[in-house]
Amino acid sequence: MPELPEVETVRRGLADRLVDFKIAQVEVCRPRAIASPGGPEAFVHGLCGATVGDWQRRGKYLMASLNPHGGVWGVHLRMTGQFQWHEQPTDPCPHTRVRLWNAADQELRFVDVRSFGEMWWVPPDQAVEDVISGLTRLGPEPFSPEFSAAYLKHKLKGSSRPIKTALLDQALVAGAGNIYADECLFASGIAPFTPSGQLKLDQLEKLRDALVNVLTISIGAGGTTFSDFRDLEGVNGNYGGQAWVYRRGGEPCRSCGTPISREKLSGRSTHWCPQCQG
Repeated sequence: MPELPEVETVRRGLADRLVDFKIAQVEVCRPRAIASPGGPEAFVHGLCGATVGDWQRRGKYLMASLNPHGGVWGVHLRMTGQFQWHEQPTDPCPHTRVRLWNAADQELRFVDVRSFGEMWWVPPDQAVEDVISGLTRLGPEPFSPEFSAAYLKHKLKGSSRPIKTALLDQALVAGAGNIYADECLFASGIAPFTPSGQLKLDQLEKLRDALVNVLTISIGAGGTTFSDFRDLEGVNGNYGGQAWVYRRGGEPCRSCGTPISREKLSGRSTHWCPQCQG
């Protein structure tokens, strides 16, 4: 599943590509892709004739303002959703879910192999959170001042959940996922099975800084090579070659040479160095 760096890469690509993109036509190829009230009919009616404005990201959600009459277009890529830009008319693949054209017949296409991706149209007279209800359950952004060691200490107090499991909880921190949880735990020297309520403030400070640093590096690399993620041009990211532990089970640790361990934790593959994170 795309995590924060991949979603941020998509946001930047959409913001660059869709400058003054006025939606002339919308086709919903799979009705289930539309999650907002009114279904595909209301979605098409709400977007047609609107010009796409600023794009924002909240956790793994993307939201674009619609001008001039207001409203918001929301997107969640889920596991395999991706946008494609087509300058010239081309036949859609079987996994095409939503298609949008401007008057010049340029097309923005949403393709989703697993069909879990969702889109919303939020009318101008409604709060975004009332329609995209998942936004209300998100914790702070990793780059925000609210995401601090003191915040983590308070939220994790008395918790027996493994810290890796806690980091995957979007209510604790928005946008982190399996890849970057493994990477930041390695960078901070914390074993993934450590009960989160046992971590001291200085450990949580290292963890917070490590997560911010890992995410920053991955955003600069355009996301990861480890998933089905592609940007608008069909390119995946370059972070995979820089990974310290993720998907490196059995390989020598880049720091100490100890073989990287891999085990299931809360249903997710978890990678760590027994020596560096002992």
